[in-house]
Amino acid sequence: MGTFMLHAQSLTLVHPETQELLTFTVEPDFKSDPRRSLRQSLVDPQETTAYRVLHGAGDAEPGWYCERLGDYLLIQSEAESVDARMLAWAAAFEPKGIYHKRLERRVRRTQPEGISPCLAKGEEAPGRFWVRENGRSFEVSLQEGYSIGLFLDQRENRRRFLVNHVAADFPLFPEGPAGCEVLNTFAYTCAFSVCAAVVGARTTSLDLSRKYLEWGERNFVHNGLAPANHEFIRGDVFDWLKRLTKKQRRFDALILDPPTFSHSKISGPFRAESDYPKLVELAVPLLKANGVLLAATNAATLLPEKFVALVKSAVVSRRRRVLAEHYVPQPFDFPITRTEPPHLKTVWLRLS
Repeated sequence: MGTFMLHAQSLTLVHPETQELLTFTVEPDFKSDPRRSLRQSLVDPQETTAYRVLHGAGDAEPGWYCERLGDYLLIQSEAESVDARMLAWAAAFEPKGIYHKRLERRVRRTQPEGISPCLAKGEEAPGRFWVRENGRSFEVSLQEGYSIGLFLDQRENRRRFLVNHVAADFPLFPEGPAGCEVLNTFAYTCAFSVCAAVVGARTTSLDLSRKYLEWGERNFVHNGLAPANHEFIRGDVFDWLKRLTKKQRRFDALILDPPTFSHSKISGPFRAESDYPKLVELAVPLLKANGVLLAATNAATLLPEKFVALVKSAVVSRRRRVLAEHYVPQPFDFPITRTEPPHLKTVWLRLS
């Protein structure tokens, strides 16, 4: 049997507030690349210049991934180099330069220089440059090895801080963000902290790396924020969660987005699959009544249902109740398939 597909050339809706009829019309163009059309329809180029333009099997290209980073494209694959077909596809975006990075599944056994992107075509990017996401600026680099300095799959969760809206009937800060306290653990380059600070919250960014915290401070400055008005703590997250609890610090929102695996001299190894509940148990006492916990993981072996159950069980073990809950799927530019299920699992919880 053949496959039938319907195209809505014109769609009329009733505005939920004004009751005005709104009509949207799009002429069909069946020759256009649907992957590119999707991004062009949902990404405002004035507000966001960093997003994924190709995501493996979800975009009918198993094993290939591509991200727009301002004027540059970063292609990732397990191949030694990018092939001519993919280069031709990427050239249609008219980037200044196209980079390729070989995907290495065993990152911890690889030196940074072995997984840094290599220029495949065009101009070389500056050592550090700025991209925009949801109207905010973030510094990125193609010379840092494993990561560029911004995890693009968390874009929509960062936006929730900017708009103070998690989901229907679930405002992030019911009385508004001004003056609220936000703790960002495993803060990396502090992108979540920037978004919280922009709308008036006071942030505490906690990370083991001084380099990344300094990177985060540059992000603050470039967005018109004074780092001196916020707190940046270098140290082991597990250790500092205990310290902050002893100091009786309390926060209106707390972000847990740990690496799948990490190791510190103080707390030892951390594996998300086995140690995430312990992390939640340490974090929960730091939340005020009606505070919000954002819990996320990229652990491939943790199914969404199991992850949410682990987090909620740890919350209950601390004698706190879940008052509101919202699970967030991967953003639209990271489509999933049966062969490539979601890597990112995220749940927002308001606690008693």
